[in-house]
Amino acid sequence: MSNTTAVYARIDTGLKESAENILARLGISPSSAIQMLYSQIVLQNGMPFDLKLPQPAPISIDGMSREQLNAVLQKGVDSLKNGKGHTAAEIDEEFAQEFGA
Repeated sequence: MSNTTAVYARIDTGLKESAENILARLGISPSSAIQMLYSQIVLQNGMPFDLKLPQPAPISIDGMSREQLNAVLQKGVDSLKNGKGHTAAEIDEEFAQEFGA
């Protein structure tokens, strides 16, 4: 048997239970999952996934100040003046491709 050591961590009970339910369905023990994570950290010389701050939720017009609304509208006007506008058909096509609608 290889030389092993214990890793102790305190995590939210609900998170632990949810993760262990998924691991059980995959046939992976929590210890194996932690071993896999640590192996990937070593192989990738860092976290095996991107660490990013979440994107802020879009602000509705109701949540904008007059200055913010004017800035957004001016950006649209500037785009049109610079020939960066799109037809309704182009927008429909883009939505259909992106959302399958």
